[in-house]
Order: sequence, then C-alpha cells, then structure tokens
Amino acid sequence: MSKPHSRAWVREAVRIIEADANRSADTHLHVFPLPPEWGIDLYLKDESVHPTGSLKHRLARSLILYGLVNGHIGPDTVLVEASSGSTAVSEAYFARMLGLRFVTVVPRRTSKEKIALIEFYGGECHYVDAAPAMYPEAERLAAECNGHYLDQFTYAERATDWRGNNNIAESVFAQMRAERHPVPSWIVVGAGTGGTSATFGRYVRYKRHTTKICVVDPENSSFYGAWETGAPDYATGMPSRIEGIGRPRCEPSFVPGVIDEMFQVPDAGSLAAIRLLRDRTGHWAGGSTGTNLYGAFQLISRMLAEGQAGSVVTLLCDGGERYANTYYSDEWLGEQGIDLAPYRARFDEFLLTGRFEG
Repeated sequence: MSKPHSRAWVREAVRIIEADANRSADTHLHVFPLPPEWGIDLYLKDESVHPTGSLKHRLARSLILYGLVNGHIGPDTVLVEASSGSTAVSEAYFARMLGLRFVTVVPRRTSKEKIALIEFYGGECHYVDAAPAMYPEAERLAAECNGHYLDQFTYAERATDWRGNNNIAESVFAQMRAERHPVPSWIVVGAGTGGTSATFGRYVRYKRHTTKICVVDPENSSFYGAWETGAPDYATGMPSRIEGIGRPRCEPSFVPGVIDEMFQVPDAGSLAAIRLLRDRTGHWAGGSTGTNLYGAFQLISRMLAEGQAGSVVTLLCDGGERYANTYYSDEWLGEQGIDLAPYRARFDEFLLTGRFEG
C-alpha cells in the first residue's frame, strides 16, 4: 500500500513533469522540397527540438509517468534503464527534475556525444560490450539497488496513450489539418522499441483514417524478420549501426499487427539520406532519420508510378550534432567501409525523375 507521504510526493512529481510538458511548444512539421507537379507532399516531424533533443523525450516522459501512477517510483527510487543512448539522455533529464538517481546500461560503442549528454543531466553510465547483455544487466542493477527498471523495450507500447492525450500521432494529424492532403497516405517510422509504430498504427485505426503505416528497419535488425515470418522471438543477435533503431531481438513493444508494410534499409542508404537532407533543407539529423527518408522515397516513387497524389509523413528523430564524429565524419565512414556515393546518386535521380530503386 502507498504511504501518505509517497502519494503526496507522486502528486508533486506528476505536476512537475506535466508543467515541463506545458512549457514546451509542439514540435515543428517541416516540408521536404519535392517537384510540385508530382502532387505529393513529404513532411518531417522534427522531434529534435524537444528539450533533450530527440523523439525519445516523449517516450521517457511516458515511461516515468507510467512508473509513477503504477506505484513503482517513489522519492527514493533508483531509476534504471537499458538504452543505446537517446532514451537514457531523456530519462536522465526527468530523473534530475525529480531528484532521483538514474543509472543506464549502454553498449560501449554508444556515441561519446550521447554519453556526455547522459552525464550532463546527472545520469550514470554502466557499460556492456554487447547490446544483448543490456537487458539482464539492467535487471540485475535494478534488483541490486531496489530500484525500478523502466524497461523501454517492454513498456513503450503501453506507456503512451494511443487514443490521444497529446501523443505524436495526434500532434501530426492536428498539424496537417490545413495542408492540401491533410490525411497522410503513409506514415513512415523506424523501430527501436516499436512504441512509435504501435502508437501511430493504433491511432489511425481508432480515428478511422485511411493512413497506412510503414516501418523501416536497418541492417542487422530483427524487426523486419519478425514481421515477415510472424515469429515474435525472431533474433539476429547483431547490433545496429543506426543508433536509436534496430535491435538484436524483436522487442515486446513491437506490434506487427498495426503495420501495413516494412522495408529493410541499407546503412549506407540511411547515412547518404541525412547528407541529402542537410544539403536540401539545412537540417542536420541522425541516422534513423535517414532510414525514414529512404523508406519515404520508396513509397513516393510507388505513388507516382501508380498515379496517386497525397502526403507522406516521417520523423526527424534527433539532431545530427550528436553524430559529428561518426555519421558526418568521412574518416569514420572510411573505417566502416561505407560508400555513400551510389546512394546519393540514386537520391538525386529520384528527385529529378521520381524513380527510386530501393
């Protein structure tokens, strides 16, 4: 049973988090320039403008609120997570706001920029060599300190209210109301937990929209295999080079039944796409945004071939400054054996002709 002082603390904690949300304006919806004669509009929902700089800000807020209202988090609770970086940055921000200790288990290969942000917000990093080791290590740490394992990979799909309540899907549709194609033909997202695709997929069904959901998956990830085979335990056991999306196993929050289509995207294609985005719009973004763009280009090419007009919405997930020493470094690309030139040529051809060979 909750103690009176714990209930009072929880009430104040919820107020603090809600006040922070009220201080933050909604994120922008940018237009990506396409030839007007195509009759197709492409939009990017810019989640990099959240206080902690990524789409994961929404998830972190929801996970901590979920823990608070379910009685898992009190004034002395240590918060523990397993994260590839961005979720931990956002959770550290909220933990500091509530005066709670926060520890995250991260792979050693996580970008140093993300590590610096986690530590800037007061979080502590606990390293593992391989991504699959994050889960048991986070569980062990939470048990050891009598803390609460936030477990984004399990709770992402249920911590967010998919019916509305200012979730990302409701925000997108509200911002699209005055556009020439207000109901998107497609929404394109990646999967790190599966929570975002679950939210969009459930929302469009609940609101009876005709919008379809496409999930794009990077190299080595398990989500595409799970969707294609129907095996919920599908696993590659391999890490993704595109931070924030792709997993070595299919996560519990992934809901394949609300997805209409999936694409696998080569890492070089993802990274070439963010260079294109910077050149065409001035916006810097992380690799997962490039994965999204690659999938959006494929769908737009198909719409053109079939004579369809409409709109496509995808996400700008986080800012490119976090990847200055990796995705935007030619030296790093060379070390990884990644050649962007063939994909950049493919994108340039697409923007001229509308034809895109995925």
